[in-house]
Amino acid sequence: HDKAVTVTTCGRICYNRKKINLSLVFAGQTVGIKQVEDHIWLASFMDYDLGYFDDETCRLEPLQNPFGPKVLPMSPI
Repeated sequence: HDKAVTVTTCGRICYNRKKINLSLVFAGQTVGIKQVEDHIWLASFMDYDLGYFDDETCRLEPLQNPFGPKVLPMSPI
């Protein structure tokens, strides 16, 4: 990630005077944010990608199941 930010007690990421709602579950925790495109950022917690947010609309779009098992494709024998 590019930057580490602490989630507020109300569950928001505050970045560049913008407030992005994440979740109260992460209050007080440090999450990583990484710019992946113009105005688009990826929010991560530990090794898990949580979702993307747009720094213009300040809306987080969560990934389907960031804590689910990571299934690798089967290799041909």
